[in-house]
Amino acid sequence: MTSLHLDEYWRTVVNTIQDGVMIVDPKGRIVSVNKALEDITGYAREELVGASCAIINCTSCELIRGNQDCHWCVMFQKGELRRQRCAITRKDGVVVHVVKNASVLKDPSGTVIGAVETMTDVTDLLEKETQIETYRRELLAEDSFHGLLGRSEAMLRVYDMIADAAQSDAPVIIYGESGTGKELVAQAVHQTGARAAKPYLKVNCAALSEALLESELFGHVRGAYTGAHKSRVGRFEAAGDGDIFLDEIGDLPLTTQVKLLRVLEDRVVERVGDHTPIPVRARIITATNRDLPTLIEEGSFRRDFYYRINVIPIRMPALRERKEDIPLLAQAFFRRIKLKYEKKNIRGISREAMDLLMRYPWPGNVRELKSAFEYAFIACRGEVLEPGDMPGDIVLGTARPARAAPVAGLDDIRRERLVAALAAARGNQSEAARLLGISRTTIWSQIKRFGLHPGT
Repeated sequence: MTSLHLDEYWRTVVNTIQDGVMIVDPKGRIVSVNKALEDITGYAREELVGASCAIINCTSCELIRGNQDCHWCVMFQKGELRRQRCAITRKDGVVVHVVKNASVLKDPSGTVIGAVETMTDVTDLLEKETQIETYRRELLAEDSFHGLLGRSEAMLRVYDMIADAAQSDAPVIIYGESGTGKELVAQAVHQTGARAAKPYLKVNCAALSEALLESELFGHVRGAYTGAHKSRVGRFEAAGDGDIFLDEIGDLPLTTQVKLLRVLEDRVVERVGDHTPIPVRARIITATNRDLPTLIEEGSFRRDFYYRINVIPIRMPALRERKEDIPLLAQAFFRRIKLKYEKKNIRGISREAMDLLMRYPWPGNVRELKSAFEYAFIACRGEVLEPGDMPGDIVLGTARPARAAPVAGLDDIRRERLVAALAAARGNQSEAARLLGISRTTIWSQIKRFGLHPGT
């Protein structure tokens, strides 16, 4: 194979590399570049070859002032650069962030004949890092307390109660309407207490049947019931010295309440299908959106169990009870969702839209407010969120009574958000899924659930 053929093959290899490659002579004149470097810099090969390497305006270049020999650049003096983060300026003036590696080239006698540099475009990666850092600062904002946002008197009382509860091993119960943030309170109690480094396990009491719930909480032995092919450790055992959070405790069956009462009194559990007592040490944290005294009067909740779990009560206020926190929450949700929809150039919230948010009674509480911003970002066509970008119920002020179950209201929001996303995506379900940050399967199931035409 001739040297000419080798040169042709070499050019093919270099042009296949995704990193930019540039060769310069000892005086900094560009001798050769590959296709990737043309793409990164925006200059054509003809514009680069023969020009000074200063044409790309690299921020890592260091000149040795007053040096008249060929070692005019610090890189030539050092002999190499490794993983140097820097920025170059494209032909169109756009700044591109790159990671550069470089080495000097020497002939067999040791004379410097040039240098080769490779550049990897990391602009997208840097933007993602910036977004993550912004999100991190958002989560650590001074107006937040372990994920809870608010500086109203009602929320300051909640923070004080969390701090007090965290110092105790007594059972904690969190009251509040759906969407107020009860799970965040439970996490804060765990994270601020002596058990923070221990396990924190969650169980939704309303999501499982009675049999499955007892197996989930206490575990089971092999053969305890049909399908129990092997023994399983329950959540109380797995929690060890940590905390176990039982959400929707008001939906717990009476028989399970009796068994949990024994756990609280005797500090032991028995796996389903076994009668061997197993000591447990986990602290119990519960939450409910129901009126437990009323359930007691109705006979669906045990009074003795209520007294056992109602040792340290924490009440989460409804959003309508702390409206002074709405602007703070709105700005926080705006910034977080803006990171998600980075391609939409939405700069802020109009005064009229904020006034609308302040007037609405929020039956779905903070969860509904967040969903409203998800919808608004999809619906907005301008640079500022306006009242008309909000879900219909909020625009019309037609919220259901505060005591009504908020699920239906949230379904309306989800339906309107889905319709807006499909409209923005011109019926393309995959694009609508991307805009909403959910799977295409979820889009399809919601279309079916809400009775929409696929081409909506």
